[in-house]
Amino acid sequence: MPLIRSSRDEDVATITAIYAHHVLHGTGTFEIDPPGAEDMAARRADVLAKGLPYLVAEEDGRVLGFAYCNWFKPRPAYRFSAEDSIYVAHDAHGRGLGRLLLDALGAQAEAAGVRKLLAVIGDSANAGSVGVHRAAGFAHVGVLRSVGWKFGAWRDIVLMEKPLGAGDSTAPE
Repeated sequence: MPLIRSSRDEDVATITAIYAHHVLHGTGTFEIDPPGAEDMAARRADVLAKGLPYLVAEEDGRVLGFAYCNWFKPRPAYRFSAEDSIYVAHDAHGRGLGRLLLDALGAQAEAAGVRKLLAVIGDSANAGSVGVHRAAGFAHVGVLRSVGWKFGAWRDIVLMEKPLGAGDSTAPE
């Protein structure tokens, strides 16, 4: 059974490689050029500095995926809404790692004060990501059509949301 844990500095190289594969071969991210380890380390440090979770799935000492959330928008009114990101190694798909990461991410995001977790899923044909979010209790909000151009075609964005804890039923503290 994979272990879901907080990421560590020594995970950055593997996180970078997993993400690079998705950038070069997938439409779940609209980045075109894979960022290097230094950039990925800075992105991770930014998330952690905000008190938000950055997790990995590890099995037999190997990192097989990662997940984190970051504030949806930088303005203060958005400070209770975060966007999730989940990436699994290409040779570890179909094992339920995305769901394990997403469930743990939601729990830790809630503990950090997040009231709404948002999924901004690249490509409406991304059935795996849409499915894992739906299975984790996310509701479909809408589709932004043809907002990204990647691999010679227009790509949509699927928007999904999940309230955490008290959600919008009470004022935040």
